[in-house]
Amino acid sequence: RQSVKRLVDIAGALVGLCLLWPLFLAIAIAIKATSEGPVFFVQERCGYRRRLFRMHKFRSMVKNAPDLMKDLEHQNEARGPIFKIRQDPRITPLGRFLRASSLDELPQLLNVLLGHMSLVGPRPMSVRDVSLFGEAMLMRRFTVKPGITGLWQVSGRSSLSFDQWIKLDFNYIDDWSLALDFQILAKTVMVVAKRTGAV
Repeated sequence: RQSVKRLVDIAGALVGLCLLWPLFLAIAIAIKATSEGPVFFVQERCGYRRRLFRMHKFRSMVKNAPDLMKDLEHQNEARGPIFKIRQDPRITPLGRFLRASSLDELPQLLNVLLGHMSLVGPRPMSVRDVSLFGEAMLMRRFTVKPGITGLWQVSGRSSLSFDQWIKLDFNYIDDWSLALDFQILAKTVMVVAKRTGAV
């Protein structure tokens, strides 16, 4: 079944990249025209078995956002090891739109094609967040490839607590099937269209 999942990932990523390249180009031009810095934000994330890989997103923040993070840690609104500020001052005006519409995530189709990620799975977490994990059981979420979308995205996204997020990850790992993946992909389209829980 995992081999079929990989074939679905490859086919989905290829179709997505072929169909969406005009949108990629338009977003890239808009980013360059509205703020200084590169088009893509590239960051090391923990993937399958905690192997590090370089995840790609369209840049939605100012170019020196990682350097500014240490000055914002005290404003973290999330409980648990994750970092989240609803009114993050590092996000550009265009970036807010890209995040609300989830368009910033599209370059991860490249990560899927390269085998770092799957279309569906737990979200890839930053090295910073994983370093703060306090329970060995949390490492179970790294027994599958991370995904562009997953149960977290179709169940409330940023409106959920860290504990709810992790519970959904474990539910996905325990109940995984190809049918579940297709259900999540279908729900993702509706969630993105409604911008549910986006920050």
